Parts: sequence; structure tokens; C-alpha cells
Amino acid sequence: MGFEIPEPYIWDESFRTFYDTVDDEHKLLFQGVFGVAENPGSQGAVDYMYTVMSYHFADEEGMMQRANYDGYDTHKICHDEFLAKIKVSAPVDSDFLVYAKNWLVNHIKTIDFKDKGQL
Repeated sequence: MGFEIPEPYIWDESFRTFYDTVDDEHKLLFQGVFGVAENPGSQGAVDYMYTVMSYHFADEEGMMQRANYDGYDTHKICHDEFLAKIKVSAPVDSDFLVYAKNWLVNHIKTIDFKDKGQL
């Protein structure tokens, strides 16, 4: 069971982690997925999505490591698996877009929300 997917697909206050940098980066992740949805045949859109995702994941993982966060290993695996899925799904299809939208919403609201106050 997952969380409702926003329509239009944009970041809203329900995704706030209360880490300004993370929240700003999450906004870019939504833009990246939305860009692919708007331009599904565009390798440039896929590349942009991959770039913002990998940058954010590295930044977030660095925060976790500096804080000696217990959930780091599991969280990193989630990130790595998603990035791998982008690579094998390019060019993306509608099934991948549904997966990506759901993954991002549910990752933030379940996995990332566990980090609140710990980083």
C-alpha cells in the first residue's frame, strides 16, 4: 500500500523533511520525473532525471554517514537499486513512469521520513 501520487506531479508541503537542502533537492527530483513524463522519448530528460537523482542520493548519503545514521546501508541500497532501474529502463515507458512516480513519493514518505531529526 502506498501514498497518493500528487497530480500535478510536483513537490508539496506533505513531502517536507525539514532539512532545507534535502527539500530543495526533492523538488528537483519531482521536476526530473515530471520532465520524463512530459518528454518520454527524450534521452536528455532521462539523463537529467538520473543526474539530479544521483546528485541528491550522494548528498543525502553523505549526510547519513556524517551523522553515523543506523539506517544508512538499507537506504543506500534503495538509492542504488533505483538508479540501476533508470539505466535499464532508458528510454522509459509508461510502466517505468508509474514506477518512478510511486517510488519517489513512497521513498520520501517512508524511508526519508525516518531520517527526520537524525541527520
